[in-house]
Amino acid sequence: MAYSKEVLHRAEARLEQARRQNELDCERRIAAIYEKLPRLAEIDRELRRTSAKVYAAAFRGSESPEQAMQKLKEENLSLQRERDWILESENIDPEDLEREPVCRLCGGSGWRGAAMCECLQELCRQEQKKALLHSFGAGKESFDKFRLDVYPERIDPKLGVSPRAVMKRVYESAVSYTKTFSTSSDSLLFMGATGLGKTLLSGCIARAVADRGYSVCYVSAGKLFSDFETEKFRLKEDGALTGEYLQTDLLIIDDLGTEMTTQFTVSALYQIVNGRLLSGKPTIVSTNLPDTELEARYSAQIASRLLGAYTLYQFCGTDVRLLRKMENKI
Repeated sequence: MAYSKEVLHRAEARLEQARRQNELDCERRIAAIYEKLPRLAEIDRELRRTSAKVYAAAFRGSESPEQAMQKLKEENLSLQRERDWILESENIDPEDLEREPVCRLCGGSGWRGAAMCECLQELCRQEQKKALLHSFGAGKESFDKFRLDVYPERIDPKLGVSPRAVMKRVYESAVSYTKTFSTSSDSLLFMGATGLGKTLLSGCIARAVADRGYSVCYVSAGKLFSDFETEKFRLKEDGALTGEYLQTDLLIIDDLGTEMTTQFTVSALYQIVNGRLLSGKPTIVSTNLPDTELEARYSAQIASRLLGAYTLYQFCGTDVRLLRKMENKI
């Protein structure tokens, strides 16, 4: 998964902290057992010295190597029997004296060769959710908060169906999208007036996809363009601010069209939209702009990609925020 540098850094820091704490816990546990049973500590020290005794026996001339090895073997068997007797009589699990790593698969490094271990993947997933919570609270949204009853049930003559029926299909498509999401999933375009649930549904998708272990970047259009501008004009490290937008498994751009549009923002948007399409990475864009304004504001090339290469979902109905505000006053 293409997690951002910040998410990976925080996850690795947490794993390192867990590794150190695990080592400390192991040392304390073993030390407490040895303090209670000093003879057990003495036996384990003698058993650990076996290798040194073998080398010493090989260089002694007082007896043959075979005799020395047989003697050491008998001594070790005797010590092992005494050790087993102590553990059994004191009801101590032999594993209590082992220094188990925080993760048996990778030893606590977080990596199994070039592949990320499951332990580090889980920490990245948790840090990803924290990052989404920081981004407009996207990480706390869930599909059960999406209310279809706030959309009009009466048939709209322009649509030929009710807004509720339209939004039911949009909702079900979004749920299906998260269940089958992969790094080669389609890109989506959410269009409609303000307050119709585009941001809420985007947040639901962000959380559900992140819960499945994929990296997700949820960003407002204003923040995205600001990062591109900072990187270009303030000589920040190349890609330090914007690299995640191109590399993340799923990029969600919220409120496209609310930013101040300049030639620079048009160029940055083209770089994102075209770059992710060429690499096959899915993107979700939400906008209050009608399709007729996309080309006028951004360019024919960008409008063509958004309207032609993205799956379009048209949001309709009455401003949900206003309806909920009125409900709270009742």
